[in-house]
Amino acid sequence: MRLPIGGLMSEKTADEVMDQMDKLNEKGKIIGCDMNAPFMSLSFVSLPTVPDLGLTDLGLVDVLKHILIDLEIE
Repeated sequence: MRLPIGGLMSEKTADEVMDQMDKLNEKGKIIGCDMNAPFMSLSFVSLPTVPDLGLTDLGLVDVLKHILIDLEIE
């Protein structure tokens, strides 16, 4: 779904956006995703302020300690 306003918002009406979200969620179910709203979950995990871990363009962030988490396995 295109979000041309800052990558966060659509110029479409709320009803049009919900229709598109419903279609996306349905496609997720078809490919095996059992979450009710996978795209909403993904949108919140990218906010580095909730709840304890955040996923950013710099990597995984420990929100409470304000540090990046090393993902290398030794």
